Amino acid sequence: MVPVLLVLLLALLLFGAGFAVKVLWWIALAVLIVWLLGFFMRSTSAGGGRGRWYRW
Repeated sequence: MVPVLLVLLLALLLFGAGFAVKVLWWIALAVLIVWLLGFFMRSTSAGGGRGRWYRW
């Protein structure tokens, strides 16, 4: 009985980790899209150069 419970617990942990990794991939993709949009749509500064769209 104990080995069956351990296998079920391991399967549950792996399923949870897989779900978390998938969610993290979607978050990383959204951040990449926002970064690319900001990179291509940045405004020009008064000196004619390209300014940074972020403050840090």
